[in-house]
Amino acid sequence: MKIRTLAWSTFGSFFHNWLILILLMVCGAVVLLMLVPLMGMKAVTSAQNAAQMQTVVLNMVSGIMTFVSAFGSLVAAWAAADSVATEMTSGTILAVMARPVRRWEFLLGKYLGTMLLMSTFVVMMFALSWLLAWIGGERIQSTPWVLLAYPLVRYAIWAAVAMALVTLLRPILTMGIVFFLSLAAWRLGSADFDEIQRVAVRNLVRVAYWVLPSTNLLSESRFLEITHASLKQTGWLEHVTTLAYGLDYALVCLLLAMWSFHYRSLKRD
Repeated sequence: MKIRTLAWSTFGSFFHNWLILILLMVCGAVVLLMLVPLMGMKAVTSAQNAAQMQTVVLNMVSGIMTFVSAFGSLVAAWAAADSVATEMTSGTILAVMARPVRRWEFLLGKYLGTMLLMSTFVVMMFALSWLLAWIGGERIQSTPWVLLAYPLVRYAIWAAVAMALVTLLRPILTMGIVFFLSLAAWRLGSADFDEIQRVAVRNLVRVAYWVLPSTNLLSESRFLEITHASLKQTGWLEHVTTLAYGLDYALVCLLLAMWSFHYRSLKRD
């Protein structure tokens, strides 16, 4: 009951967070600018170039959704970090703990509240992908649950990573590290280890590859880029393995956050 109350309270507080609201408005403005070339695609589509235009439109939709999805990762990290840091800096965490609430319950409630926010974001993102495809005169071929589950698990990872970091660092520094980690994970996802000449550097890069979250595995954009004719049948085992990997990574980071938070002083910074 206490965890559920904390989760809903945290979820409601995000709608009064001016920074998150501004970021969402900026994201919306960028998406509107990206719509300009997409709106002209439907007008130039004919029976002769239908297959080619389908690929072009879906690739454009995938590009827009990649931006929105990456933006969501930053929102997840900031929401998780800010939800904990705000309570710490304002001192209201002492009143929350007096109910009483265990420290792990506090963090779990904040984390679930963040995931409620990101669940809302994912549903909006899913609706946006279908809307963009419709504007371009096409339709999404991928299974709907894939476009809902994959980004949600990825956001669970970044929220947990940010929550683990913010128990030790300030929110701004936490976001800087999260941004660096996300870039490193994206770069290492396409790295060719055989091209690295020095053995020591190659081994270091391999270690970083295994330690950082492989968020490229959880990129739903690959399911948007394909047409119905070239649709790759991804088996259930691959889906389950990928999603289980992401959930396991998020769980480990959340447990690290709880362990770190257990020993932190609750006094104001």
